[in-house]
Amino acid sequence: MDHPLPWTGPSVNRLFPPSQGMSGDPDLFGALDLGTNNCRLMIAAQTAGGFRVVDSFTRTVRLGEGLHHTGRLSEDAMGRTVEALQICADRLARRNVGMFQAVATEACRRAVNGQDFIERAQAAAGFDIHIISGREEATLAVESCANLIHNPRFGLPRNRALLFDIGGGSTEVAWIRSDTAQQTESLIGYLSLPVGVVTLSEQFGPMEDLTPERYRAMVDHTRSFLNDFEAVHRIRSEIRRNQVRLIGTSGTVTTLASLILNLPRYARAAVDGSLLPASSARLAMRKLQDMGLSNIESHPCIGPDRAPFVLPGCAIFEAIHDIWPMQDIIVADRGLRDGMILRMLRKVSPMSRRSARSHHAKQAHSTQNLIQATGL
Repeated sequence: MDHPLPWTGPSVNRLFPPSQGMSGDPDLFGALDLGTNNCRLMIAAQTAGGFRVVDSFTRTVRLGEGLHHTGRLSEDAMGRTVEALQICADRLARRNVGMFQAVATEACRRAVNGQDFIERAQAAAGFDIHIISGREEATLAVESCANLIHNPRFGLPRNRALLFDIGGGSTEVAWIRSDTAQQTESLIGYLSLPVGVVTLSEQFGPMEDLTPERYRAMVDHTRSFLNDFEAVHRIRSEIRRNQVRLIGTSGTVTTLASLILNLPRYARAAVDGSLLPASSARLAMRKLQDMGLSNIESHPCIGPDRAPFVLPGCAIFEAIHDIWPMQDIIVADRGLRDGMILRMLRKVSPMSRRSARSHHAKQAHSTQNLIQATGL
C-alpha cells in the first residue's frame, strides 16, 4: 500500500540529522520509534507519490514499566529494549537502508536515567537515537496525518483540526490550522499530557478487576489536564461552528475501529483512514468494560500483550471526547515513523506542491472506508 506524501507548513518541517554510518541503498528509508511500551521499526521505499512499506517490526518492550513509581527505567526493561534494538539493527543492515532516524519519547524524557540508557542503547545498536520533546512528537503525528486533514471525502473543508495520539507514557494533543486550498497545515498549540496507557494502568491498576469507579477516576484524571488547553484555545466554539476535524492516531482508536468493523483479525487497510462514529465508539468502550480482561486478551484484534492497556486507552479517549465532543473521529493507523519517513523523502527528493495535491486527490477517492456500527 502506497502512503501519499502530504505537504505541511514550516512548523512541522524540522528534520533530525540521519544516523552516522548509513550509506546503503538511497531508495530505502528507515524510521524507529522507541516508546514507553513498544519499539517500532519501519523500512520504506520511495514511490511516485509517497512511500511503500517493505519491512516493519514491532515488539512490546515495556520500557516504562515501573517508571510511574520509581522515576527510573528498570534493568529488566532496558535489557528487553536493547535486545529489540539489536534486532532492528540487524534488519536495517540486511535491507541496506540508505537513510535512517530513530527517536525516543516519554519514558526516556521522564526517567532520571533516560539519557544514560540512550547512550547504552546507541552503543549496543550502532545507531543514534534522539530523545524528542512532546512538541516534536505532536508535530510528527501531524505530519503523518496531513493527507487526512485535507481529504475531501470527509466532507467540506475545515479550517481547524484536532489530533490526539494516545501513547504509553504520554498523550499528545495538537491544535492545527489547515489551509485546504494550499494543502498546508500549521501548529497553533500543542499539549503533552503526562498520561498514557502504561502510566494509567500502573496508577489505577490492576486491570484484572477494574471497577466502574476506577475507570471513571481514570477519565476524570485525564480530563483535569485538558481543561486549561480548552480555556486557552476555545476549541469547543470552533466545533460548534463545524470547523474542526477530529483525528485519532493510536492503538486505542484503531482497536475500537476494528471492533466496530467486526474484523476477524486486525487489518490496517480496513482501519486506517476510516471514519468512526462517536456513538459507536462509546458503545464499543462499554462493551470492552463488560468483557473483562480475559476476554479482551482472547480477542483476535487485541491479544494478551496489549489487553492490559486497552481500558486505560479508552479512558483517555473518553476524556478527550468529553471535552471536545465530535460526531465522528477520523482513524489513523500511522504515527511517528510515518512522519519521519515523509520528512526524509522531502529532504532528498522534493515534490512540487501541485503534483502532491494531484496524487492526494486520487488517493482520497480510491480509499473510501466509512465505518458502520456493526459487530457490537
